[in-house]
This record gives sequence, C-alpha cells and structure tokens, in this order.
Amino acid sequence: MSRYRPPQPKSSPYITPEGFAALQKEELNLWKHRAEVTQALSAAAAEGDRSENAEYIYRKKQLREIDRRIRYLQKRLPDLTVVDQVGNEDQVFFSAWVELETEEGKKFEYRIVGGDEIDADSSKGYISVDSPMARALLKREVDEEVTIQIGDTTTTYFINAIRYK
Repeated sequence: MSRYRPPQPKSSPYITPEGFAALQKEELNLWKHRAEVTQALSAAAAEGDRSENAEYIYRKKQLREIDRRIRYLQKRLPDLTVVDQVGNEDQVFFSAWVELETEEGKKFEYRIVGGDEIDADSSKGYISVDSPMARALLKREVDEEVTIQIGDTTTTYFINAIRYK
C-alpha cells in the first residue's frame, strides 16, 4: 500500500503589495524567533539526557517548523509578482474588492488576492485568485450576474460594486 500523493497544483504567483510586505515581515520575525528557540534548545540540551527531555524534544520540533516555513518563504518570495496596477477599474481583476448579492438579498464583499495571502482568518473576506468564485468573477462588470457551481451547489450572485484600494 503506497502513501504516494500527487503534488498540489502551484498557486498563482501574484500578490498584492500589502501581502508581499506581510510575508517579508513574517520571514524577518521568524528569523528573530528562531534565534530565541535555538537559545532555548541549547539550554535544554545542556540539562543532560536528551531522550527523556521534553523541553529538548519540543524545541527541536519547534525549530523544524520554523525552518520549514523559512525555507518556503525563501523559495516563494523571489517567484512572486507584485501587482499594484490595474488596467480597467470597471472590471473585476486581481486585488479588486467585489460586493456581491445573492438572489435572497444576502450581501458579501470579497477581495481577490494571491494564494499566499489567504489564511485561516476568513473575516478579512479574502478569496484566492485560484478559487472557483474568483475565476468566475474575473473580467466581469457591475450589474452582471455570475453563476458559480461548486460540487452539487449552484449559486447566482449579482455584482453590485467593484473597487480598488
């Protein structure tokens, strides 16, 4: 029985200036945090038997996680393209804030950003440019109707407003 999993498709290399600055700040903070963890790891290693030293084991795991994220950021940041200009502000493009309304009258506002800017905190209203919703919205204009099908669910939205910045 194999554990092989095919690689995930690469996300788009686009990012907003704010997102790029946030990733650079995260990398800088990780380096600072790494120094603290390394110091704590050294102190834990000096305590003696490492096989039963919970502090040592925890710090090694923490250091691995930090190093993994730093490696990812070091590879990803040079490949990203910062998008700070839009050609036509009457259409939905990358970095647009789009106000949508369902047929039932519920209103939503989403911003189309790069995959690296998405996090678990969905309260920002960010959606990835690679998502089905964003792909359906791209190049649409105000007052257009957009039908999005995800799995068995089909939802129709009306574009109420588009804004940048």
